[in-house]
Amino acid sequence: MSSGCFLTDLGIVCALGSGKDAAAENILAGSREGLRRVASRAGEFTVASAEPSRRTALPPRWQNRLNGLLADAADQIRPAVERLAARYGAQRVAVVLGSTDNGAEQSQAALKTFRETKAFPPGYEFERQAAHFGSDFLKDYLKFSGYSCSISTACTSSARALVMARNLLAVGACDAAVAGGADIVSEAVLLGFHSLEAVDREPCNPFSRNRRGINLGEGAALFTVERGPAGHESLRLSGCGESSDAFHATAPEPEGRGAEAAMRAALAEAGLEPGDVDYVNLHGTGTELNDRMESKATHRVFPAGPPCSSTKTMVGHTLGAAGAMELAFCWLAMNRPGGRFALPPHLWDGEPEEGIPRLNLTSLGAATGRLDHCMSNSYAFGGCNVSLIISRS
Repeated sequence: MSSGCFLTDLGIVCALGSGKDAAAENILAGSREGLRRVASRAGEFTVASAEPSRRTALPPRWQNRLNGLLADAADQIRPAVERLAARYGAQRVAVVLGSTDNGAEQSQAALKTFRETKAFPPGYEFERQAAHFGSDFLKDYLKFSGYSCSISTACTSSARALVMARNLLAVGACDAAVAGGADIVSEAVLLGFHSLEAVDREPCNPFSRNRRGINLGEGAALFTVERGPAGHESLRLSGCGESSDAFHATAPEPEGRGAEAAMRAALAEAGLEPGDVDYVNLHGTGTELNDRMESKATHRVFPAGPPCSSTKTMVGHTLGAAGAMELAFCWLAMNRPGGRFALPPHLWDGEPEEGIPRLNLTSLGAATGRLDHCMSNSYAFGGCNVSLIISRS
């Protein structure tokens, strides 16, 4: 499907701060100031926590941490949202959100109350656990009245939300969209990943032989999506590639064949050769199975080795928000002024694993004179793979 689809504005909140300027400056500076130590029933862990720049008073029906992050990101793109609603009508702007944890922290508290009192607390509704809760909130918050949906395919959720928004535009189901993702780090999620032995208690170390797993992160990233450019920051969503391994419930296919297929599909749709891509944002979780398969797949697609990095070293693995969040870092890097473009650094101990291909991992302060095409890759449980390319039009 050809892509007459542009990402025209961005609202973002993550461990690096709230807003485009804070996120861009801190990701390019290699900041880890957003990493925090949190206590759980399984001990202390390193988490990349996010806080809205200001507390928006939400109606009781919508009040939770996830929607607070969404409101912050949505407020940042409010002028663009109002422009789209005025031009097309509130019923013709879609909302597509990717997420995996809509309100587990409230659900856990409600369950505790139920066990102690045989009744749920006043005001608690099971709807708060529904996959569509976040997109329903965002639609209501932005005062839209058209199509909305939530996508929950683990760590590819918001990448697939952007693909869905592109497809809705292409078939005429909407005239514009707000698309992206949001997630939080609840104790349920933290303990779940800990039970899989996938969490590093210290800052994560992707592609190192000393890696021990992921750091969980939280945040929200929302794009306005339109058929044409709208201002100097607009970048074209030029290529989308999807594949499904169906290899294992949680483990990726060891050789990365599905990941490779997604990358090649995105390149084909964008009409690009591998050598045209100037930077690749890796999935780069810091788990043994992901890093090995991703090294193999990326090296096969890009034998010449374009600069690449995992930004999860600074913002953690934001789960369902990761696809949109990491594409946002590409979008921000491409929109920085100046003759040379700074690249997000790859923070690690510099000790590669023997026996797997070595990628061209960026160092702190890395820059390039050309940044016309960036790829961002997301891989999820169940073998769901998504590759996105944004380009200057």
